[in-house]
Amino acid sequence: MPDAARVIVVGGGHAGIEAAHAAARLGARVVLLTQNAATIGTMSCNPAVGGTGKGQLVRELDALGGVMALGADAAGLMFQTLNLGKGEAVRSPRVQCDKHAYRRVMRASCESRPGLTVVEGEAAAVWTDGSGLRGVTLTDGSRLEARCVVLTTGTFLNGLAHTGLRSAPAGRAGEAPSVGLSASLRGLGLEVGRLKTGTPPRLDGRTVDWSKLRRQDGDAPPQPLSFRTARLEVEQLPCWLTRTTEATHAVIRSAFDRSPLFTGAIKASGPRYCPSVEDKVSRFPDKDGHRVFLEPEGRDTPEVYANGLSTSLPEDAQAALVATVPGLERAVILRHGYAIEYDFCPPDQLTPGLETKAVARLFLAGQINGTTGYEEAAAQGLVAGVNAARAAAGEAPVLWDRAESYLGVMVDDLVTKGVDEPYRMFTARAENRLRLRADNADLRLMPRAFALGLLPESLLPAFERYREAVETGVVRGGMGPWTEEKARAQRATIAAYAHYIAREEKAAAARRGWESVALPADADWRRAGSLGTEALQKLARVRPRTLGQAARIPGLTPADVQSLWVLTRAS
Repeated sequence: MPDAARVIVVGGGHAGIEAAHAAARLGARVVLLTQNAATIGTMSCNPAVGGTGKGQLVRELDALGGVMALGADAAGLMFQTLNLGKGEAVRSPRVQCDKHAYRRVMRASCESRPGLTVVEGEAAAVWTDGSGLRGVTLTDGSRLEARCVVLTTGTFLNGLAHTGLRSAPAGRAGEAPSVGLSASLRGLGLEVGRLKTGTPPRLDGRTVDWSKLRRQDGDAPPQPLSFRTARLEVEQLPCWLTRTTEATHAVIRSAFDRSPLFTGAIKASGPRYCPSVEDKVSRFPDKDGHRVFLEPEGRDTPEVYANGLSTSLPEDAQAALVATVPGLERAVILRHGYAIEYDFCPPDQLTPGLETKAVARLFLAGQINGTTGYEEAAAQGLVAGVNAARAAAGEAPVLWDRAESYLGVMVDDLVTKGVDEPYRMFTARAENRLRLRADNADLRLMPRAFALGLLPESLLPAFERYREAVETGVVRGGMGPWTEEKARAQRATIAAYAHYIAREEKAAAARRGWESVALPADADWRRAGSLGTEALQKLARVRPRTLGQAARIPGLTPADVQSLWVLTRAS
């Protein structure tokens, strides 16, 4: 173990993996600190990567040298492009994965990465002294020293799992929570809040009557998620569709008095776009059914993920409701669903580089920032890892514009607007989504990745040949993982959307005018005179870098933004 690692990454989930890899790729000596090395890359919820908006994030992550897409390609069970009947702007790749294979691939990638050392242990506190950040203190009292620390704690911060009226401390099923870090963060001046998420029961596929379900197959041929995967040789497994019934809803309503959601045991906000089944029944009493997708969890396991049945009802109620769903009448539950509450740090306490404003060189990524989903976490991990490595080397942070990537949209949304529920990426969040497509993330972001050192130089010649083929229509020799067919398809898409993209570019150019107006970090906005108390409080908390960012702060009016502009012109 390095005595003084330049970067410590706490947590071996999806954010931690990408943070550790990114920092190591940039030359930092990295320690990935995890409670259990065997759980690196665990898919705690649905073993799938991608989806609407999320697939765009993963493609961008891949274009920047991330490992999530490569792992999904290696462990993929079913490959889909969602929204194929719609325009390219909203088409999103998704891969159903073998959760055991994915975990093995991710762990191996960490253990084989030069400059990255996996250390088992639990962080109890962020270690600081009069000189600032020093590293982390472990629960056994020992310390790891580093120039920078990245916290990627997932749902482990004071995690509390609920099943019916029973609750127990847990980071996820079967694993202990982290109980010291939240107090440490509060002691450093960070605000800590509470959020909630949940998971459905896992079923024994050998007890499902598949003849009553509608089959869904993957794309033929399957398309890789990673730009760096030349082609896939994989036997795909299907997913299956069924629906809840009125009988299901009756079972759920009869158990409301034992649901932690309705008894008040759960007080934190959950993800609005991924509600529990009891929440759906309560909010939509007139609906006679809700879709349930049965998705395999691996090639060598009978476990099936019941997507759409996320629940924290008691175990007997879960068994009863499952038995009312067509095809699941005799299904055996291998693992019951549960809800989990956990601590997070409101992300408007961060800079756009995901560094805390309260403590220099301390970075946060993933669910600790109020997001939900593997993809959002992984993309933040890359941002934090890159900037931790650069801060450790005394270099300026790398920032991402919302006009150039979904990654930039997400980070800007988080640090500017904060969250009041778990944040999920959607295509609708990106005002430039015609340009920010999943199919062109390589063209948009790989040049920057090569310049930063996030991708191997050996890949550059093939990428340049591909880019030239897209721009000119002339193909020079082989293009490695890129094909002539892909270049032609990209040219056709660009031509088809040229008019709309030009209109989008014009709007983006107008917005960039405000983005170019820098705001001083130490400005005394009270001098503006016309700014109200709420505006002053929000400006002090977010500390916007530009007039454009200030305009996106919830609660600031157009008149407030005009006052800021006048003040910058006068100074």
